[in-house]
Amino acid sequence: MSFTPLKNTMSTPIANTDLTQRPPRSMRSRLGGFVLLPRILDKGRATLAGKNGEYNYNSPTDQHLVRFLGLDLEALLEELAKGKVDGEILEWVKANAKTPRAPWEIEAWSAYIEKRGPDSDAETLSGFAEYVGQHSKTREDIKTWFDALDLDDFVSFGGKA
Repeated sequence: MSFTPLKNTMSTPIANTDLTQRPPRSMRSRLGGFVLLPRILDKGRATLAGKNGEYNYNSPTDQHLVRFLGLDLEALLEELAKGKVDGEILEWVKANAKTPRAPWEIEAWSAYIEKRGPDSDAETLSGFAEYVGQHSKTREDIKTWFDALDLDDFVSFGGKA
């Protein structure tokens, strides 16, 4: 049996992502422990290439990371425009966060955000059910926002709910 090692995405150059052909990385994907960051990078690169499709850079979801770190996503976009790879961008994020975070804070925040479901008020629960219902009326496993957006990404590119 032969073994082919995975490429190190921390230093491998990344071509501009074409989000008209495939979705960005899942919000669950982590870079430096941060959920959302790889997805934001994919959307930023696709935006620069004019290939973001229906995905919006600096979206309300992206704002969770912005608030946690005090991050300027327009400045991040300028760094992406320089062709920096994920590892270089991670170092830039750490150096430019207005609110630097310890590794335990990053882990706790990422775990919380990943498990976050809709608020318990009737309006939010109804909106969440309607959003999920656009793709499936029978999926009882969709409990979090990450679950819902992963389902949306999957179905949007031809998957069956």
